[in-house]
Amino acid sequence: MIHPPSAASGNPLPPEGAQLIDAAARVREAVLAEVRKAVVGQDETLDLLLCGIVAGGHVLLEGVPGVAKTLMVRAVARAIAARFKRIQFTPDLMPADILGTSVFDLRQNVFSLAKGPIFTDLLLADEINRAPAKTQAALLEAMQERTVSLEGAHHTLPSIFTVFATQNPVESEGTYPLPEAQLDRFLLKIEVGYPAPDEEDAILEMVDKGFDAGNLDRAGVGQAVSIEQLVALRGALSAVAVERPVRDYLRKIVSATRASPRVRLGAGPRAAVHLLLASKALAVLMGRAFVTPDDVRRLVGPVLRHRLLLSPDAEIDGATPHEVLEEILQSVEVPR
Repeated sequence: MIHPPSAASGNPLPPEGAQLIDAAARVREAVLAEVRKAVVGQDETLDLLLCGIVAGGHVLLEGVPGVAKTLMVRAVARAIAARFKRIQFTPDLMPADILGTSVFDLRQNVFSLAKGPIFTDLLLADEINRAPAKTQAALLEAMQERTVSLEGAHHTLPSIFTVFATQNPVESEGTYPLPEAQLDRFLLKIEVGYPAPDEEDAILEMVDKGFDAGNLDRAGVGQAVSIEQLVALRGALSAVAVERPVRDYLRKIVSATRASPRVRLGAGPRAAVHLLLASKALAVLMGRAFVTPDDVRRLVGPVLRHRLLLSPDAEIDGATPHEVLEEILQSVEVPR
């Protein structure tokens, strides 16, 4: 039986850790209350977006056009008072369009640095797979180290710097597959689906009453918490207990992806670390000081599905990473 840490070990949480975890659920509810003024439904996606920020990771959103991917990120940025910039990725986009470049100032007769849109808090890389690999690679250093090397100098990005990238799962013409090295740097890949019928009715009613997705001011979306409050929740991750059976369960799931005959390339050590951090972040947002097996199972798909390369036989059979992960979850015993 998996117990809360205080019951299992007799060691209560430090006061500061307990306070942060108590505050986390309130922060989550405050942010979601503002976002829901503009976004109908998508509860799981919104939880995962916040999970990615608290865990200090980046998020890839995959869905057909028109399912509110951009709107959700814009609304979250507004609710936490974060600087937000959007880059439309196109085949002719160059690395300098993302990072910036030196510009010669004729009046002062010197070169000055014109920083690109990557210098922000939340960056939306819209349709990221429409740019070639060279341009996509411009994000690698920023995503891994939160620094940008430009004109021989290293520039530090904000601690909350998070990349939210979107891609269309259907359209392939004019797109470039994301390199495996870049996919592995995304903490989560969220599949954004269609709204339920009642949610779509609510969307139509909002639009009929004058809602404009491009005008969040008119929708009443305002600041719910500060960036500092959200970043502070990362300090609570160290106070979240992951008991040995749960940690072993997590490791066995990741290891099973490497042993599966249906997988050509399984999830690596970074995937196991990301699954652990995401599970702890989810527990914090739910106001808990311990990770449960259900937290791990809930995040297996978003954390692992984009890191698997299926075997040729599995691809011929029409298998998907989701199906393979479901098989693995069925084969690994859940700790009780």
